[in-house]
Amino acid sequence: MNDRINSSQFRRRDFLKAALASLAAGGFGRQALAMQQPGDAGIPTRPLGRSGQRIPIVGLGGYHVGKLDEAEAVSLMHEAIDEGMTFFDNAWDYHNGGSEELMGKALATGGRRDKVFLMTKVCARDYQGAMQHLEDSLRRLKTDRIDLWQFHEINWDIDSQWLFDQGGIKAAVEARRQGKVRYIGFTGHRDPSHHLKLIEQPFEWDTVQMPINLLDAHYRSFQKEVVPACNERKIAAIGMKALAGGTIPAKLGVPAQTCRRFALSLPITTLVCGIESRENLQQDLAMARSFKPINEQEMQALLAQTHEAGGDGKLELWKTTPYGSRYHREQHKEA
Repeated sequence: MNDRINSSQFRRRDFLKAALASLAAGGFGRQALAMQQPGDAGIPTRPLGRSGQRIPIVGLGGYHVGKLDEAEAVSLMHEAIDEGMTFFDNAWDYHNGGSEELMGKALATGGRRDKVFLMTKVCARDYQGAMQHLEDSLRRLKTDRIDLWQFHEINWDIDSQWLFDQGGIKAAVEARRQGKVRYIGFTGHRDPSHHLKLIEQPFEWDTVQMPINLLDAHYRSFQKEVVPACNERKIAAIGMKALAGGTIPAKLGVPAQTCRRFALSLPITTLVCGIESRENLQQDLAMARSFKPINEQEMQALLAQTHEAGGDGKLELWKTTPYGSRYHREQHKEA
């Protein structure tokens, strides 16, 4: 019995040692701080890869704000802008376009569009579909340009081939040449190998968006595999799902602020936050203004606390189930 306990303890100790070494090699803490500069209303900024653009370290998620009624959503977005959270996330398919429409209304007054770095995502992989999605997004968002346009949910191995063979990349480059798009990236959350395959394609990506959270450290880890590849190529890494859809605070007892701090202790540019209330907004703003990286002792405790729960990926549904939008499941005949 004692031999089994000792063996288990050694395995856990070896895991923690390896995990900490991996995170340290990826620039945990020190590199994240080195990227930062002061920003508006006390919200630090980090560089968007090689672009020369800087954006706040926290951003407002378009999916969550799209769940609110119009008055509440618009008020929340106005407050976010006034408080310095001026990176806005969205996607063509969120709430069947409803999220973009709400955001367009929020940005249409008071010169707010010019205060925001606006990102939305395109779901089509072909030239004609991508161009139609872009025009839909521009109309809904009541703007003439998208600051960052990302191909959404690169969750299938074939996606990297489709973007080039079917004309999605051609559409993005043409839109950038026309001034309708400034920067180009992609997102996904199923498997780091899909991200790495697309990063290696002959195209200079500006951004890559991926899950960054404590569970991800243990299974199909984007933070261990994709973030270093982005840093090496000067591609901005954008984090999402820091709370794992609320699972980490609710089931593992790690506070939301600690989850956010963990993600931002990695060398990523910004973290998209799901915000559904003024309380959520103020909590995330306070964390950003007072941000300090997780130290090694705290990191070891957090990794140990989440090791068993994160080892099989079952709490990260986007990695282990047919998770994602209906549009993409139908696109790949998984609906």
